[in-house]
Amino acid sequence: MSFSISGKTAIVTGGANGIGLAIGRHFADKGANVMFADIDEAHLIKELGENDEDSNIRYFAGDLRERLTLANLLSATIDAFDQVDILINASRQIMPSDALDPDDDAIEVLLQQNLMISLRLSQMVAKRMIKQAEGQDEGVAGTIVNLSSIAARRTHPNLLAYSVSTAALDQMTRSLAVALAPHRIRVNAVAFGSVMSASLQDTLRDNRDYRADIEDHTPLGRIAAPTELAETVQYLASDGSCFMTGQIMTVDGGRCLLDPVAAPAH
Repeated sequence: MSFSISGKTAIVTGGANGIGLAIGRHFADKGANVMFADIDEAHLIKELGENDEDSNIRYFAGDLRERLTLANLLSATIDAFDQVDILINASRQIMPSDALDPDDDAIEVLLQQNLMISLRLSQMVAKRMIKQAEGQDEGVAGTIVNLSSIAARRTHPNLLAYSVSTAALDQMTRSLAVALAPHRIRVNAVAFGSVMSASLQDTLRDNRDYRADIEDHTPLGRIAAPTELAETVQYLASDGSCFMTGQIMTVDGGRCLLDPVAAPAH
């Protein structure tokens, strides 16, 4: 069974920074065509250079909270590579929330960013995958991988909104997996913690002691590089996982095995 993604076309949201950028680069290195999508055009250009029509890497900049932007992203991908086989929903945001403040809008913000962008884009891309597979009677028509967090099943007093949004993303993954299975589209997710995301990098710059706290609450005793998560995402996007759907794989160095009130997830 092959773990190859060579020749496939992938859309990677959140592709300008951190984990999304690492996944997109990893996929490109493995021979996939990759459309990096993010709102931060300046950082996309900084990391990827100008769009080159002869390259297997392109980028798309826009506010993915807008449905028209999502439609334009899909159109740009088809124009560049003729098809889309893989969707990696890695666009995510983390922010503190006050569980006792009824005026705190963090939960609306994070449900939009961490759930609705992934849901709407998955729906649009799935329709394209179904169209591409017309006339084919076997094989996978497409794969969708969502980037979630161990915060979906852990609690922290300042992360109610983030936990709710990632828990919703996990349930969306399961629901879409069942809905799209008859169309031969697989949907899985990776719930991570103890991985050097862009948000965790920002946190560590502001609080150097936080690294030691995370490492103390991680059985493997370290924070993983984003490239380590990219390998897991490749597995879920490849034929190596062709009988997996609706699964939430945990990549956290063992953090979920310890006291749930330990250091918050990132």
